[in-house]
Amino acid sequence: MKNANLWRALGRNTILSIILFGALLGLLWVAEQIWPSVTLLKWNDPAWVVGIPASIIGVAYILTIRDPQNYTGFFAGIVMSILLGVQFLLQGAYDSTFLFFCVFIPFQMMSIYKWSRKKEDGGASFEPKFLDTPRMIMSLMMMLFITLGDYLLQTFAFQHNGLGDNVAIKLCNGLLISSSFLANYWLIYRKTDSWIYWALYSIAGIVLFVIINNVFSIVLFVFFLVINSMAGVAWIKGTKPENYGWVKVFTK
Repeated sequence: MKNANLWRALGRNTILSIILFGALLGLLWVAEQIWPSVTLLKWNDPAWVVGIPASIIGVAYILTIRDPQNYTGFFAGIVMSILLGVQFLLQGAYDSTFLFFCVFIPFQMMSIYKWSRKKEDGGASFEPKFLDTPRMIMSLMMMLFITLGDYLLQTFAFQHNGLGDNVAIKLCNGLLISSSFLANYWLIYRKTDSWIYWALYSIAGIVLFVIINNVFSIVLFVFFLVINSMAGVAWIKGTKPENYGWVKVFTK
């Protein structure tokens, strides 16, 4: 019965996401009618079209795992990752394609296994927790390492330009990959820190698409930032004071 309730929650969140995106697309269509010179909806772009269901399912995924007991959201996360992998493949972003197919999907499968268990190893309740200070520092170092590694990959393998070319764009791309990697990884272990990385992911996306002047994606990532922030607040409220980890330094 409990599992049925979890699946119903996923269904409700999917319907809510469809309604939200329907309203968003409707508003953008109205904007195009008011300002004919502005193109927001790119129905002739296959990558853009694939990105719409990916975004809808992605929001349902976030809304569902806002409840740290509902592992069914990760099934939506797997579908989202497949669609995003296809989208980035169509766009020629092969680093992101590899990430979604070879990293995120396995992470989400691990999350289903981990979250569906009633207790962690040792019998302790599996509750949301912040990282302890050493792991938080390690995580930040990993984010820096992945960001710089992707910067070099973009420079020498994909864009074939100099280290000083397109710095802001390459850094934002690197931050998108590193923050989403760590967000997905720490979700496996129900770490509240994962939502900090999701917020960074959304902010990096906003900055990136402001730079390249993609209005639709700016709106989309602002939407993601709101949804991720709501989920993050819910997890913070659900984290017991004894599980504050590195945050305890700021609550004394």
